[in-house]
Amino acid sequence: MSDDFDLNAYLRRIGYHPTPAVDVQTLRGLAVAHVAALPFENLNPWLGMPVLLSVDALERKLVQGGRGGYCFEQNGLFTAALRAIGFEVQTLIARVLWNRPEDAITAQTHMLLQITLDGESWLADVGFGALALAGALRLQPDIEQPTALEPFRLLQHGDEWVMQGCVRGAWLPLYRFDLRPHPPIDYEVANHYVSTHPQSHFVNLLIVNRTASDRRLSLCDREFTVRRLGAEPEQRTLRSVAELRHVLESEFLLRLPDGDALDRRLVALPEGD
Repeated sequence: MSDDFDLNAYLRRIGYHPTPAVDVQTLRGLAVAHVAALPFENLNPWLGMPVLLSVDALERKLVQGGRGGYCFEQNGLFTAALRAIGFEVQTLIARVLWNRPEDAITAQTHMLLQITLDGESWLADVGFGALALAGALRLQPDIEQPTALEPFRLLQHGDEWVMQGCVRGAWLPLYRFDLRPHPPIDYEVANHYVSTHPQSHFVNLLIVNRTASDRRLSLCDREFTVRRLGAEPEQRTLRSVAELRHVLESEFLLRLPDGDALDRRLVALPEGD
């Protein structure tokens, strides 16, 4: 962990203005601000660029560079910020179940955080793009827990836990995990797999998400969707490079990388139906 993490720059980047303290109010407030300001995005692996997980690299990209990232980057940066404030943080690794059966055996390719406050355990996760946790959850099973948007809950099966989110009245599994600590090399290996494997959806699809205070925004290739609680999703197809760039910059708040590589990939996106 870097001793010179620039906490003030991080707080400015996410637009968090209260003086941070080691308490639940700060933990929840930081998570809400983080997911609103720092989009989940996979431009680096999609463009064939490396995804670096050192704290210095995360600060350069997400804080100074105006970019976002995926779970290892988002939760890695959040870990550094929380520890700089004084939180006790343990990183965990999970098997993603989103759009899969709850008993599916998947690789450990997701990172989340366990925070200990006054002897009580909490979970935070600013890096699950489709349903980022805008808040924090008590590590307690079988109770519905409100967040800034959808409610979440945890199920426990022996040593394993399942995170679920309530989407339009249905409880859907996000991922399965246990509470064993993992060394940094486990995240490095998982990060290398999802950022370079030819079958990884982070290599093959353009995926961008942002969680605002009242809506969730998502882009998958050319399909842009806005979801608000209690309303039907609003969807449209982005046909041109200009449209795609505009949405990436204005809706997802991204500072796009320089060079022609991005435009070449945007032009080549499948047109869809």
